[in-house]
Amino acid sequence: MGALTGKVAIVTGAGQGVGRCHAEFLASEGAAVVINDITDRAEIVAAAIVASGGRAVAHRGSASSWTDAEALIQCAVSTFGDLHILVNNAGFLRDAMVFSMDESQWDAVVDVHLKGHFAPSHFAAVYWRAQSKLLGEGAVLPQRRIINTTSESGLFGGPGQSNYGSAKGGIITMTLVHARELQRLNVTVNVIAPRARTPMTEVNPKFTKPETGFDKYDPANVSPMIAFLASDAASDVSGQAFIVLGDQVHRIQPTTILASVTAGATRWSVDGLIAAKDQLFAGAPSGVPVWGGPPM
Repeated sequence: MGALTGKVAIVTGAGQGVGRCHAEFLASEGAAVVINDITDRAEIVAAAIVASGGRAVAHRGSASSWTDAEALIQCAVSTFGDLHILVNNAGFLRDAMVFSMDESQWDAVVDVHLKGHFAPSHFAAVYWRAQSKLLGEGAVLPQRRIINTTSESGLFGGPGQSNYGSAKGGIITMTLVHARELQRLNVTVNVIAPRARTPMTEVNPKFTKPETGFDKYDPANVSPMIAFLASDAASDVSGQAFIVLGDQVHRIQPTTILASVTAGATRWSVDGLIAAKDQLFAGAPSGVPVWGGPPM
């Protein structure tokens, strides 16, 4: 008996990298998993899970396609009888500086990340809402989960990533909105920022696998947090954001007031704000007071 026995999960972008690790780990914890990917890697991962004794089915399609997203939810329900867990993970990079990025680079990344989170969430919510109506008012609703994927670029801003960082920042806000909207349906919605070696990051030397010792950038390190958030033990966790790195889990609060100044029941003047600048930016690093996070 695993922590997710009897649950049905979808993982988007599960053909490789972090998504594949999530799918395999959820299956090892007892979940039946729908493997979504736009390539034939979906079938490869599903077959590997089945061969190891788990339950899985492949769904090939784009998470950002309205039609494919609807079919993805239907695939879970028609194959396994229900849907309890949606892990929105699909994505890729098209990096460029603001003066070099073209429209296609912007559109492609925002589409797959931001719309690719919203479309499956929309159709999952449609299904869960319909199920709640069938059960009737006052019924105890099954526990449901949405787990989204952001990035430290979305939290702190990464050079060359106007498209990716903006989409990932939007996912954080979307998480908060959906957590509020879906609470009455017994759905929790959370978001993680994984730091791991993936096809998107493996070109960076710092993600190189060590020859010995703990491999902190192994993408499999992230998956237990996904399973925890998907489990019944996390029924009281919603609207939360986490950075997951190796053996570390950091709960974060992206929108925190750091300092405040008041003009005293009158409108600010420019001179007044200049005079209050040191108070407003007290404790900020010298020379870069508007920087909102640690170096990437």
